[in-house]
Amino acid sequence: MANLKEVRIRITSVNSTQQITKAMKMVAAAKLRRAQDAIIQMRPYASKLKEILENVAESVDASGSGVYAKVRPVNKVLIVAVTSNRGLAGAFNSNIIRTVNRLIGDTYKDQVKAGNLKVLAIGRKASDFYSKNKNLYAGNHNDVYSNLNFNSVATIAEEIMQEFANGNYDKVVVIYNQFKNAAVQYVITEQLLPITPPEKKETSKSVNDYIFEPSQEQIVLDLIPKSIKTQLYKAILDSNASEHGARMTAMSKATDNAGELIKELKLQYNKARQAAITNEILEIVAGAEALKG
Repeated sequence: MANLKEVRIRITSVNSTQQITKAMKMVAAAKLRRAQDAIIQMRPYASKLKEILENVAESVDASGSGVYAKVRPVNKVLIVAVTSNRGLAGAFNSNIIRTVNRLIGDTYKDQVKAGNLKVLAIGRKASDFYSKNKNLYAGNHNDVYSNLNFNSVATIAEEIMQEFANGNYDKVVVIYNQFKNAAVQYVITEQLLPITPPEKKETSKSVNDYIFEPSQEQIVLDLIPKSIKTQLYKAILDSNASEHGARMTAMSKATDNAGELIKELKLQYNKARQAAITNEILEIVAGAEALKG
């Protein structure tokens, strides 16, 4: 059994750790509120934009005429891995990296062998992991979180769209954590480019009642870049909210575990102190008996 001084040091250390985890939980909770509001407000807009695109598109050919909807043989692939810049968020980042590695090892193994697969990191955790492999690493945009808004994400989307339009990539996939609540996040794999053509609705006869200015095809082509930027922005907002939720949950569990450990250490300390007091009493009694003898 550890001596009293060692147990006291451990109790002090765990107490300090508990204070840190409790503070981090409170900070994450405050940030989560703002991030959650942002993604909740964004989702209806993204959904409505997609709905407008589907309603305005008269046919698959109307949307397929755009360069961002051009389907080519998948020889060159870009994976956009959205993680966080900081850790201490449970399995938040490792789940993304695990999913990316699964795609690299299974789905796109032929492209990897040919050297035609790249990983673009959004978040320092993905950047630190994939920057070690120069054949896979396509750079990072870790600074997006310092000023997270639509314009900053649109700049990233425009770079990706330009690379796709130039034929440097035939397919672009985004992998991110979708926010449900503070305790639950889902790893989502979405195709960013080429865009999937809107489904033609049989009941969309009311579309013919609209007068389009400019042409219907031009409206669709103008909406496509906007939709791509919005899709990427929504993914990063989802990831941002998921990060704070995962960190708050992880720090809450760490705080609870520290409390349980403190209870065990205090019990251990009391037992050790009682044992020391008992030994001292026994020594006193033994000494007294010896003097009597």
